[in-house]
Amino acid sequence: MGTNEAVMNNADTVPAERRFSSEDELQDYFLQGVSRTFALTIPVLPRGLREAVSNGYLLCRIIDTIEDDPGLNMEQKTRFAAQFTEVVEGKDEAAEFAQALAPLLTDAIIPEEKELIRYTEAVIRITHGLNTAQREALSTCVRTMGHGMMHFQEQQSLAGLKDMPEMEQYCYYVAGVVGEMLTRLYCDYSPKIARNQDELMRLSVCFGQGLQMTNILKDIWDDHERGACWLPQEVFSRYGFDLRDLKPGLKSPEFEQGLEELIGIAHQRLYEALEYTLLIPRQETGIRNFCLWALGMAILTLKKVHQNTGFNDGREVKISRADVKNTILLSRLNVRSNFMLRRLFHLAGRGVPRDTNIGQPKTELES
Repeated sequence: MGTNEAVMNNADTVPAERRFSSEDELQDYFLQGVSRTFALTIPVLPRGLREAVSNGYLLCRIIDTIEDDPGLNMEQKTRFAAQFTEVVEGKDEAAEFAQALAPLLTDAIIPEEKELIRYTEAVIRITHGLNTAQREALSTCVRTMGHGMMHFQEQQSLAGLKDMPEMEQYCYYVAGVVGEMLTRLYCDYSPKIARNQDELMRLSVCFGQGLQMTNILKDIWDDHERGACWLPQEVFSRYGFDLRDLKPGLKSPEFEQGLEELIGIAHQRLYEALEYTLLIPRQETGIRNFCLWALGMAILTLKKVHQNTGFNDGREVKISRADVKNTILLSRLNVRSNFMLRRLFHLAGRGVPRDTNIGQPKTELES
């Protein structure tokens, strides 16, 4: 029986209440539910790559769900993350994992993510139908992400992270590893892309850090409400501010100075993300647009944070639908022109500080 047929007809894999006509339909359905952004960007990728990227993102969402549920204690989170890694690598049963985890998920997890957990076996069937290089890229990402996420879950507090290297490590484990996974998938897809693999792998970590730092800055208050702060205390200490004193409505020039420093670092990482994108051959317009849309939305978000460092709600720095549409349009029109893409990025980030003196992000956990 082929993989498509197994996904559609195996009653143990797909609950009776929902049927899918193909693997693509299954993955598109879950992407729409758990990430509208990736549901928007992944379809622009070429066939032969789109399926693996969709599957990789769904695997990461399953790890995220384990991390995000406050109803699971650290022992449970660590155990389920390790078990899921074994499932992805074909060393454990997906059905047993899903049956054990699904009943424990609380209402803090959205219904779409709960349903994704229930359908783990169907998602894993797709994983195991990919080629060897694709499976290795996905399993390496899941293993590394799971290990790093659990490490930082144990340190979560409103006191923030220790310093900038620790923030870089956190960004690596929640986003940089995804950049590495995508790069391995791109290189497997195209020998021309693979010629630049070493430089792409280096810059992929910068790309991940730039996107994740932007999200952290945008989501300061959402994270604070959940009892977490992913900002580096060392940066704010230089300006005389203690992150434990952070609270909504606080007007603190010292805090805003620390925020500006982080904005400068994030901007530099996004600049390096542009250089990553320009290493992709011009004819690979789908891959370029996939990167450019994420990059464009990130730099516009970072600019809004810079323009309103005293914001008290993430909605105040959320980009508009018009911004998203313009990003997509301008990327499509200029996707083959490195000159125009550099020009557009410069214009989008005009006025935003950029720290050009930072080195390569730190990725490895301290032993």
